Amino acid sequence: MSQAGTKVMTAHVPLPLAEKVDRMAERLERSRGWIMKQALSAWLDQQAERERLTREAMAEVETGRFIDHAAVLAWADSLDTDTPLPVPR
Repeated sequence: MSQAGTKVMTAHVPLPLAEKVDRMAERLERSRGWIMKQALSAWLDQQAERERLTREAMAEVETGRFIDHAAVLAWADSLDTDTPLPVPR
């Protein structure tokens, strides 16, 4: 297998985590490196999505598109009553 276009990265991980990686690699019949690439790629995608959603939410706040915290609390508190409030909008 060619190593062109790759970079070796080293990380110290707790032994229990390393053992989980080894068990997963064995179970999937894949290399430890393959498991680590999959995990790192998924984590980076998750962080990018979290950042995108945060930027989107902040833009909505700046334009005044949000629900007042007190209204949400009042609604949540009303859910245990016989007459719950409508969902705040």
